Amino acid sequence: MKNLKDRVIIITGGAAGIGGAMTTELTQRGACVVAVDLNQEAGKQKAASNPEQIVFLKGDISKESVAVEAVALAISKFGKLTSLVNNAHASRQKPLLELTDEDWNLSMNTGLKGTLNFMKAAYPELKKTKGSIVNFGSGAGLLGQKNQGSYAAAKEAIRGLSRVAANEWAIDGIRVNIVCPLAFTEGVKQWKENFPEQYEDIISKNPMHRFGDPQKDVAPIVAFLLSEDSQYMTGQTLMADGGDIKLR
Repeated sequence: MKNLKDRVIIITGGAAGIGGAMTTELTQRGACVVAVDLNQEAGKQKAASNPEQIVFLKGDISKESVAVEAVALAISKFGKLTSLVNNAHASRQKPLLELTDEDWNLSMNTGLKGTLNFMKAAYPELKKTKGSIVNFGSGAGLLGQKNQGSYAAAKEAIRGLSRVAANEWAIDGIRVNIVCPLAFTEGVKQWKENFPEQYEDIISKNPMHRFGDPQKDVAPIVAFLLSEDSQYMTGQTLMADGGDIKLR
């Protein structure tokens, strides 16, 4: 399936985890990817695996200059920018009363601010190509999951920002949608070890009784939102979570 042929996509956190899975899946569907990540080793490996379609940029997404550099790299390497996936987000899991200013800043700067940085930097090029943006929300925000205060707050802020952008940028031909995944990544593995009861509670209530696979279950939904198949969708939240949350 080459439904993303001629797409040039920036993926934040694109070297590993869900981001790395998306880089692999979207390039298999014909896209070229600029993978932005702090993990230099994983990023170099990812780029080396497919140098014709993947270029790696090491950078802190909370800095506007990194977003600008990523857009410039897409243009210099692949000639255009058609799509943006804001996936990267760092946070610490603690009870609400234990969260420090540093914890809040980490989540808001990498999550909300990072997303905004890349949206603003990408806008001029996406306007030219009538492009598509996929931002990442989370069931943690929709449910108010315990120990996820700073993460949940940032994720819900990203959903609000995405809806505003969808309304403002539709006239420019830019679509903005949100994906909320439930996928078994290294981060989830660590969370499972720290909060095993919460993990088992989620599994027991999930209709499919499992966490999703980042490449097989989540990346194809992102691919759909970046393709022409979803050309009449914007401002929507899609749950890639095995039926865990059913939006109404």
